Amino acid sequence: MVRFCKIVTYILILYSVLSCKNEEEILIRGEISNLRNPYILVTWLSADTLAIDTINVDPKGRFNYKNQVDTLTTFSLYLNNYESAAVVFADKGETLKVKGDALLPDLIEVNGNEVNNDLTLFKTQNRELLTQRGQLLLNLSMDSLLDTAVNTSMTRHDEIAKLQLLNHELISQAEEFIKNNPARFSSLILINNFFINSDNPQALERVMGYIEGDVANTRYTARLKFYSEKINRSAEGATTPYFMLNDKDGNDVYSHEFRGKYLLLSFVSTAGIESRETIDLLKEAYQEVNKDSVEFLTVYIDSDIYPIEYVENDSIPWTVIPEKRSWGSDIVDAYNVQYIPFNILIAPDGNIKVRNIPAQGVANAIRNSTED
Repeated sequence: MVRFCKIVTYILILYSVLSCKNEEEILIRGEISNLRNPYILVTWLSADTLAIDTINVDPKGRFNYKNQVDTLTTFSLYLNNYESAAVVFADKGETLKVKGDALLPDLIEVNGNEVNNDLTLFKTQNRELLTQRGQLLLNLSMDSLLDTAVNTSMTRHDEIAKLQLLNHELISQAEEFIKNNPARFSSLILINNFFINSDNPQALERVMGYIEGDVANTRYTARLKFYSEKINRSAEGATTPYFMLNDKDGNDVYSHEFRGKYLLLSFVSTAGIESRETIDLLKEAYQEVNKDSVEFLTVYIDSDIYPIEYVENDSIPWTVIPEKRSWGSDIVDAYNVQYIPFNILIAPDGNIKVRNIPAQGVANAIRNSTED
């Protein structure tokens, strides 16, 4: 009888230990098509450290992945060597299901808790828009690989214009969802996905105003509010953020040196057809403007190439900055540059006049401003 009691006690203890473990364990089950590799890379933040792991995938793209968390955690699943990604929000004890296509990551569905279910619902409601955008992004990616400006069905510029229209419509749909669900954590995720990189800080500030309830007091909300305040400091109409740079000859370049003149501040790369086209268009614009009242300044952001070699770019007739810290540089952060090429027109009074101005519109914008 004593032995029987000891066995029962041991089983109860073992069950208790296993139960505690299972309560914190999450399980992600998935099936993703068009995977070129038999694995997925997964990252998450653990105790302020970015952790990384590998998920094995069978020939049909199926996988099971277990981990332990003690709070809601964001898992990023990187597909085909970081070409695309899916995000899974998991809390302790949950089982999540992932299904989709690696070529259309915006349509990958995740289910298993309120946050994932809400986001999947948004994707379902906007499937047509997301499918069109995903296909356009694939086309643009192929164009970049082929280094050509012509697509079989439409020009690259037409594709970019259509992509902008789709993004605008998706942003409108996201705002409607946020307005109707102001107390859902999924609304914060949509704000992050659709408004955080927007060139319209007023839109970000507006949708943040919808948030209410418990989610309004989360750290996630605090970070979004901080970012909203930050991008307002480099919005149109704001005073030019201070910068101190070194040109390719080692000379210091300060923001205050351009006061009293128009300044076209451009961010480009030595690689990519868009940057080369931008430089060519800016050269044409430079010939049209009055050099006494207008200056150009180009910042090269190249994360993989340093020092930057100026083979094609030696003919640029204005100041060129090779930014050694690339996307981590102060000026990129201060001016909220999210992609390249990116042009900012600054007025003589030191205020930002136009963000993301097309290179072909620079000369006209300056001409029209001087005539006003």
